[in-house]
Amino acid sequence: MKHKRIIFILSAGLLLVVGMAAFLVFNFVRPVGSGPAGPQVSRDLFSQPWSSRPVLLVGLGDSVTAGFGAPKAYSYFNRLARNPDDEFSDLQGVCLAAVLPNLTVTNLSVSGSTSDEVVGRQLALMPTNDASVHGLVIMTTGGNDLIHNYGRTAPREEAMYGATWEQAQPWVENYARRLDEIVEQTRNRFPGGCDIYVANIFDPTDGLGDAERAGLPHWPDGMKILAAYNAAIQSCAGRHPEVHLVDIHQAFLGHGIHCLQFWREHFDWHDPHYWLFANLEDPNERGYDVIRRLFLTEIAKTRNSFN
Repeated sequence: MKHKRIIFILSAGLLLVVGMAAFLVFNFVRPVGSGPAGPQVSRDLFSQPWSSRPVLLVGLGDSVTAGFGAPKAYSYFNRLARNPDDEFSDLQGVCLAAVLPNLTVTNLSVSGSTSDEVVGRQLALMPTNDASVHGLVIMTTGGNDLIHNYGRTAPREEAMYGATWEQAQPWVENYARRLDEIVEQTRNRFPGGCDIYVANIFDPTDGLGDAERAGLPHWPDGMKILAAYNAAIQSCAGRHPEVHLVDIHQAFLGHGIHCLQFWREHFDWHDPHYWLFANLEDPNERGYDVIRRLFLTEIAKTRNSFN
């Protein structure tokens, strides 16, 4: 009987240790993985030039388009334009420079900027172009409006973390109006035509809304407000034929703070890794690869507009 009691105690202790280890791994370990990430891009779409017209690639928005958290050559903006020297084999030669021989680039995005700063500062730097130039504008904006100031200050417009739905409603409406203004001003800068590709906003909580697990204050209405911002982006794309939605929100689900929790709805069995940088609000290098692929695919759908 004594030996059975000892075996029972040892077994229970072992189960406790294993349980604690599993808890720590599934809740706090976030492996980033290696190699390519995200969807395949059709090489056939990039096998021949799309247009000989001058095309100006312009980046607008926040740190995601500025490439914060990745070496310069590996931001999604730079990888869209040209492949780095050590490009993955599946995307060697798959970039905008390969199909737009008269491509020039300028990235006006600024880390930490809000949507109002895109309107008030970045657009002022966008040149007005000759009618021979086609504009190819890519943008990420709105994420900083939501997450700043991380609950450290009372919520306000464009720093609304912790806001109630009632507080946020007029701020969401103002965001939608700013998106329309960005489209209008961009259109005016390109009398020869333009296409604007706008990414929506990803969710680091993988759809659960539990930002407190990442060390941030609890935000009861955060998911509802995030959904409203993304709905505003989608609605903008629906109103303006030159605006195209790039859905990074859906792509990143399962690659946030719950990336190892296989019982979750969005768990990715093929790539159960974390695609975010240490600050939670920007992608890591593999995350930028994902965004690059999503933009390439969306831009390729409208390639005939460059002629």
